[in-house]
Amino acid sequence: MKAKSEKLTNEAESPELEQSSFGPSAFSFKLKIGYDGKRAANNLTGLGNYSRSLIANLAKSFPSNEYFVYTPKIKDHLKKSPLFTQPNVHLELPSAKNSKLFWRSSGIKSQLINDNINLFHGLSHEIPVGINNIGIKSIVTMHDLIFLRYPKYYRLIDRLIYKFKSKYACENVDRIIAISEKTKEDIVDLYKIDSSKIDVVYQSCDDSFKTSSTENEKEKIREKYNLPVKYILNVGTIEARKNLLLLIRALPKIDSAYQLVVIGKETTYTALVKKEIEKLGLKERVIFLKNVPFTDLPLIYQSAGIFILPSYYEGFGIPIIEALYSNVPVIAATGSCLEEAGGPNSIYVAPDDIKGLSNAVNKVLSDQNLQKEMKEKGLFYVQKFNNEAVSKRLMDCYLKTLAQ
Repeated sequence: MKAKSEKLTNEAESPELEQSSFGPSAFSFKLKIGYDGKRAANNLTGLGNYSRSLIANLAKSFPSNEYFVYTPKIKDHLKKSPLFTQPNVHLELPSAKNSKLFWRSSGIKSQLINDNINLFHGLSHEIPVGINNIGIKSIVTMHDLIFLRYPKYYRLIDRLIYKFKSKYACENVDRIIAISEKTKEDIVDLYKIDSSKIDVVYQSCDDSFKTSSTENEKEKIREKYNLPVKYILNVGTIEARKNLLLLIRALPKIDSAYQLVVIGKETTYTALVKKEIEKLGLKERVIFLKNVPFTDLPLIYQSAGIFILPSYYEGFGIPIIEALYSNVPVIAATGSCLEEAGGPNSIYVAPDDIKGLSNAVNKVLSDQNLQKEMKEKGLFYVQKFNNEAVSKRLMDCYLKTLAQ
């Protein structure tokens, strides 16, 4: 296996490989790329969406390669996902001689060797222990180090596990992909990793957010969920870090013609939010939606008057990308990476500034020209996150890693 890796390294140093493009002519040999596919095969949101989108778009943009998705199990309905129907994508479960226990952290290595994998990509903060000793190059995606920046939001045991896995990965992989400049800064600061080892590769969102809906389609989605004609939208897990309380406390000072629609999984923090809603007499102005099918989200976004994400800290902020592609003005919080996601023509307020948020929202809602400008410039800005550009950047990172 080491001899095979050395051969690839020598080939990867040629000028032809340095000049990658969007098509299969970018390199002269077929790569076999392996992925930690647990999230892709089991998670329906967040890291699952990221993983499926990344692999599917690479398989489409660079069809001459083979993509192996390793997972200890898969949810039945995801077996029919478009990702796993692509001819150059292979679903790999533990072999009969491998126990599922500790398979992702250790047992997987024998399968990587048997499959002649050239490069392994850990898609969520971790890699198999000892992969750097078996002649296979490796990359890890780091989404954030929020558990270190804001430890109060995590249980002690979770923080210890997350730190062990992510720090080990950062120290032992050949290259690191950070999903934002802010995450890159955190890796350098908190783990003391050389910045030259880290590439920033942004995320995109599902293509369904990039297709404009008709007024008839919007009307049907409003009827389905009993939504008002005018509403403010917030999407994301209802947890303390996402800071929904700021938006609730600002709502009494926001144009009363607009209701607030909140979409996200509920946590214990939700009780605090609902208590505040009761206290402020806002029960008629706040609508909570749970278990919304992913296919309905684009229409709900596109029907909104404005999108607000007041999080204290994010690794990137995919909902902002979804909103900008949906042609909806965005207001977000300062202090992390949301300015990277939203660009210069979205509006940002401090995450504890109730008055600042309400003033910003009212300014946008009352000014049609400002809304038009934010929509047009936001849609232009978000093109830097399109799937083709992201896939090219990823493949450049893969080739650079093999050429090291």
